[in-house]
Amino acid sequence: MIVTGKCFFFFMQALEMASGIVDTHSPGHNQYLVHRSVYSELKFQEENEKREIIKTSFKTRMENNCSCTSRKALLFVKSILPIVDWLPKYRWKEWFINDLVAGVTVGLVSTLQGLAFALLAAVPAGYGLYSSFFPVLTYIFLGTSKHLSVGPFPVVSLMSGVVVLTMAPDEKFIIASNSTGLNKTVIDTVARDAARVAITSSLCFLIGIIQLLLGVFQIGFIVRYLADPLVGGFTWAAAFQVLVSQVKQWLNVPTKNYNGALSIIYTIIDIFTNIGKTNIADLIAGILAFIVCAVVKEVNERFKNILRIPIPIEIIVTIVATGISYGANLEKVYNAGIIKNIPRGFLPPMTPNVSIFSEIIGSAFSIGIIAYAVAVSVGKVYGTKHNYPINGNQEFIAFGISNMFGGIFSCFCASTALSRTAIQDSIGGKTQIASVFSAGIVLIAILAIGKLLEPLQKSVLSAIVIVNLKGMFWQIQDVPRFWKQSKWDSAIWVVTCIAAIVLGLDIGLLVGLLFGLLTIIIRVQFPSCSSLGNVPGTDIYKNVKIYKHISEPAGMRIVRFSSGIFYGNVEGLKNAVKSIVGFDSVKVFNKRIKALRKIKKLIKKGEIQLSQNGKIGNTGTDNAAFEPNDDPEDPEEVESTEVQTKEIEIQVDWNSELPVKVSVPKVSIHSIIFDFGQILFLDIVAVKALKLIMNEFRRIDVNPYIAACDDNVLSQMEACNFFDAIIKPEICFMTVHDAVLYIQNEFIDGHDPFLDKISLMQESADFTDDGQRYEELDTQDQAFRSLAS
Repeated sequence: MIVTGKCFFFFMQALEMASGIVDTHSPGHNQYLVHRSVYSELKFQEENEKREIIKTSFKTRMENNCSCTSRKALLFVKSILPIVDWLPKYRWKEWFINDLVAGVTVGLVSTLQGLAFALLAAVPAGYGLYSSFFPVLTYIFLGTSKHLSVGPFPVVSLMSGVVVLTMAPDEKFIIASNSTGLNKTVIDTVARDAARVAITSSLCFLIGIIQLLLGVFQIGFIVRYLADPLVGGFTWAAAFQVLVSQVKQWLNVPTKNYNGALSIIYTIIDIFTNIGKTNIADLIAGILAFIVCAVVKEVNERFKNILRIPIPIEIIVTIVATGISYGANLEKVYNAGIIKNIPRGFLPPMTPNVSIFSEIIGSAFSIGIIAYAVAVSVGKVYGTKHNYPINGNQEFIAFGISNMFGGIFSCFCASTALSRTAIQDSIGGKTQIASVFSAGIVLIAILAIGKLLEPLQKSVLSAIVIVNLKGMFWQIQDVPRFWKQSKWDSAIWVVTCIAAIVLGLDIGLLVGLLFGLLTIIIRVQFPSCSSLGNVPGTDIYKNVKIYKHISEPAGMRIVRFSSGIFYGNVEGLKNAVKSIVGFDSVKVFNKRIKALRKIKKLIKKGEIQLSQNGKIGNTGTDNAAFEPNDDPEDPEEVESTEVQTKEIEIQVDWNSELPVKVSVPKVSIHSIIFDFGQILFLDIVAVKALKLIMNEFRRIDVNPYIAACDDNVLSQMEACNFFDAIIKPEICFMTVHDAVLYIQNEFIDGHDPFLDKISLMQESADFTDDGQRYEELDTQDQAFRSLAS
């Protein structure tokens, strides 16, 4: 350490502090020695020249981006068609069998989940098969995930169903019927289903457009605002709504279709009101299917390391339940609710109903974001596991085109299902070739075996859906963990969940997102501000309230503010600084001015004698024992001091007794260091406030310094004219320790920083003008505070 000093003791002490020697209380730790000068920002920049940053012109950037070479063309094609990149590298002999087995298994599960999730989307079950087939065809070519199983997802299906039921409720399709000689009303199910299919396909197409645009304009970052607690709370609420909607199907009880706020509450009330009308055949079938599926899935989970292929219990239960329903003729004998009609083959392409886009665009945006967020989250999990990247913007494009393509063929919005993707990975699927075989199995169901599933009871499908919600419901275990780790994250989870249940999924998602942003604002608005002390024998500075055996350097305060400083929290910075230093610099200055006026008045009257060096001769009164009895701005008092006097130099120790009855707060420090190591940004208001704070400390003879300031923050301060003739760049140091050593070196020469030398001006009027200058500064301070508040 090269340090200039007037005392050998100080030199050795500074050397020891700057050496970074590990505390002797912790033997065995690695040690290091730093030997360098004390660096201010200016000195460091003099010794280390900055690089010259040459900004590329807009014309040059356009030429570089718009130029075309064979390599750029190939990279562009690979970016929009990832299959061009991975298919030539496909290891047919090693991977083909694994992809075949995984694809067939996932295809069987996709067939059943497509039928089940169609009930959530409020469309006939057969349309779930289309949603499990068409989106897969495009994602194979466009997607960047090799393991994602594209198709219906229960939360997304339910959100689509909410929109469909809102726009096409049963009440719109009631017709009169007198076929039995009695006049009654029935629902025209054919017209209703046709209308709902048209709405859900148009919704799917619009979702695709939104996702495609977000991908083209590189807005994949939007999903970053869907934090894990927010998604967890939302999916739990969605799982609860799925559960309620499926219990209605399970019991086969009549209920109304409710939408909007409290709709889930009204649905639950309807279920309990009509629970006496429960269909026993559906109830028993649902219970048996639920128990069998739950038990076997638990076996699959516990013995997943032994079982090469999970037991396809959903397929087995579906086949058995369909056979029983068909053999016992449950529909006619027990009035059981069955699928009844599954279209065979493909329907002709449909033109989306553009006229309803304005009504559904809000819901389409929220559904598209959730569908994308779920898919990308799952894709990144398996991408990390198998060491390949997921391109967020390309995923937007892939799902956008997939949903647009699916919307033309009567599909509802596609995402992914965690269970299907997990099966594809656990069986050994390697690439999207597995999705080709999966789509092939669904195609067989559409063309051939779909009709065989028409006797299947809806309660069995509901039981299969509910069993698959287990993972989503278990997310409630995250709440205690979030509470221990971060109260804010726990609050986001709970608020989002309650809002989504009470207000509906779309509004609940918006509430959760806004609440999450609000927590960020609150945390930035009230950041932590701490006083730092030195760990003996090191250059480490930590919070004095948290760590033992650390001490604040004599005569200094080190303030660390852990946030960016802007107009919203600048008052918090001011209050925190007052709390740390133990006094208000403005009040201290005003009290000192008042005391000096009184001292000057007593000197004029001859009641106070000064020694030759200007010290006050007689003893006074302890300044902490009295409160001011009169107004410091008394016009008569001010006028009485405006008298021609000779230049007088007075030395006042403000922390001892004063000859006047004025309570002047004691100032026990001579320097204050602002640690800017955690300051990320400043705005104009913050720069003005910092400048005002530093001027307030300077006028009571407390020297302010800045340490560890980031280069970008320093540039912001320079751009806002922070530095001037009074506040110079020399106050900025590379580290807190540099600033401490510099200050200690400044005061090692025997200078007593607490003995302030106050010179009265030659004319008392000059003194008054000087006071007015500070009063103007106070006025500016008040105006600034009004502006900031």
